[in-house]
Amino acid sequence: MTTERRGSVFDDHRNLLFSVAYRILGTAADAEDAVQEAWLKWSAADRSQVADPKAYLVRIVTNVAMDRLRSAQARRETYVGPWLPEPILTSTDTADEVAAADAVSMGLLVVLETLTPLERAVFVLKEAFGFSYAEIAEAVDRSEATVRQAAHRARGHVQARRPRFHTDRARQREVTERFLAAATGGDINGLMQLLAPDVALWTDGGGKVRQAMRPVTGAERVAAWFAGIGTRPYQGVEPADMAVELVEINGWPGIVFSGAGRVLATLTLDLDEDGSVVAIHNVANPDKLRAVAARTVHPVEGGGPER
Repeated sequence: MTTERRGSVFDDHRNLLFSVAYRILGTAADAEDAVQEAWLKWSAADRSQVADPKAYLVRIVTNVAMDRLRSAQARRETYVGPWLPEPILTSTDTADEVAAADAVSMGLLVVLETLTPLERAVFVLKEAFGFSYAEIAEAVDRSEATVRQAAHRARGHVQARRPRFHTDRARQREVTERFLAAATGGDINGLMQLLAPDVALWTDGGGKVRQAMRPVTGAERVAAWFAGIGTRPYQGVEPADMAVELVEINGWPGIVFSGAGRVLATLTLDLDEDGSVVAIHNVANPDKLRAVAARTVHPVEGGGPER
């Protein structure tokens, strides 16, 4: 296989490889590094022995991502405050992409953080991409029985912590817009109408930006938090000097706050079956806002592998 053809094959699957790595790792920067490492391994491999390049590349990036996750988990144990995934700008233009959006949502990625690297990789390959147990077993170099057990544990864990609701995208956008209007206007009553009684706010400043060190829980406390920050300077930027943009973040409507020439934070909402806000994820760690600041848009890939 020529170098040109080798690169073409890899580029054909680059978005897929990023999508797999990002779901396993939870950060765009680490996912990009995993894809680059997969490219180096692919370039050095004897491709005359590769019958299915797509499966081979997925196997490489999955194992690279699992290794990186094991190292990352140790670092995340000493992280200052709550650790949230790195938000990414996404584009869901097709019906398949819209259907796959929940598989890359901030809410699900937060739950996946509680899985072991093996459970997370198996869950991602099975639930998001539809690989068979036999294919996953080959990808992660485990027996099919071990993979089935890992999938069962992961699925039960995720379902217990994140019930699946069918949220209408128009409703999600409407609630996000109403939340933004109420928060920026300091309207506590308006916020209370949108929040579930047991809503939880998770803020990630990484010790670099002042944020809540623990989750803020309960509708009254969360409403007071947002009503307060909506009327005073944030990271040295006055509300009047702040730009607020409604964009697609991790497959769903979200909010980007900018000011003083930089992205200040992102915010995404999780809704329940009644359309009430049950979780809010606010990322302000500047190290996790680089992909958003660069305006890099990732297509949402998912569904079963091509045959």
